[in-house]
Amino acid sequence: MLLSRRIFRSVLAATLLSGAVHVQSVWALDTPASHVFMVDTTTGTVLLDKNGDTAMAPASMSKLMTLYMVFERLQDGRLSLDDKFYVSENAWRKGGAKTGGSTMFLEPSMRVRVEDLIRGIIVQSGNDACIVIAEALSGSEEAFAADMTKKAYELGMTGSTFKNSTGWPDPEHRVTAHDLARLAQLTVERFPEYYHYYSEQSFVFNGIKQSNRNPLIYKDMGADGLKTGHTEESGYGLTASAKRDDRRLVLVVNGLSSKKMRSTESERLLEWGFREFGNYPLFKAGDVVTDANVWLGQKASVPLVIENDLTLTLPKRARQGMKVKVTFEGPIPAPLQKGQRVAMLSITAPDVTPVEIPLLAGESVEQLGLVGRLGAALDYILWGGGSR
Repeated sequence: MLLSRRIFRSVLAATLLSGAVHVQSVWALDTPASHVFMVDTTTGTVLLDKNGDTAMAPASMSKLMTLYMVFERLQDGRLSLDDKFYVSENAWRKGGAKTGGSTMFLEPSMRVRVEDLIRGIIVQSGNDACIVIAEALSGSEEAFAADMTKKAYELGMTGSTFKNSTGWPDPEHRVTAHDLARLAQLTVERFPEYYHYYSEQSFVFNGIKQSNRNPLIYKDMGADGLKTGHTEESGYGLTASAKRDDRRLVLVVNGLSSKKMRSTESERLLEWGFREFGNYPLFKAGDVVTDANVWLGQKASVPLVIENDLTLTLPKRARQGMKVKVTFEGPIPAPLQKGQRVAMLSITAPDVTPVEIPLLAGESVEQLGLVGRLGAALDYILWGGGSR
């Protein structure tokens, strides 16, 4: 099955945390995964999208939201890494090894440090650790799941509904690949002081050593997170992130048939994204793109500036065909206010949607007085405006 060829309309950002521009490639790539979403986080460019906005069973990739809520409390001071949470009989029973799910082997009545619970969730995918956190933060897992869903909507994850803290199978527990990619990007960018836990390869708790299930962090490819998932319903999935130089890609895959395929397919897709696309910085915020003539102004011209940094993610083969053009109805009549939108920057390249960015007046230009306007009008009649 081919990935979606949906074109993403190019817009001036209000991307997650940058002033970049979105461009959607029209390329398609075969993949056995049932759901795929890959984005370049610098520009917000969607590189691959197969059922990215279709609800799916996320399995343990749900734990990204559980951890996000912990990191948020750590960052604002409501929690510390040394705080200890009580292990209830319920958390032990529902999240323990007897259920057949992943566990960090907590025992009833233990009091466990928050940092150990974080590592137990990330490295060991501990369902018991998730339930301990849920009960400590919201009183019950059901209440915590409702808080997770509320937080998801606050973050723009409108295709997600959580029914538990672990990803345990539930017909109403659903997340989209697009939403998971958004959550992963927010985790990387908002919590740099805690994100490093996602790259830990092993963790020992209660005398038992377990290894991180993320296959990509063991490979020399820039991968540094995030979380795997697997149930019979979901198949094998992975929310992954990798960084090379100044580029970071986030990839979500789900519905694969084996651990081996999860590893090889995730690596293949990320390598494709880094190899076939490049980021091209064109302008910095405030750069003068060109000058425009002014009609009846106290200055003969005005600089046209760009409001935000402009970086495009393009297929590398399209870079040589990129064209940049500025359009406006000129000369631009005075008066002009600094910051006034007066022109449009258009960028085209093969196989991508044209990008249009407004350009602003770089300074204010007052209108000439009556005598000056009469003189300019006469000048225009006699000489076609050549002197102004």
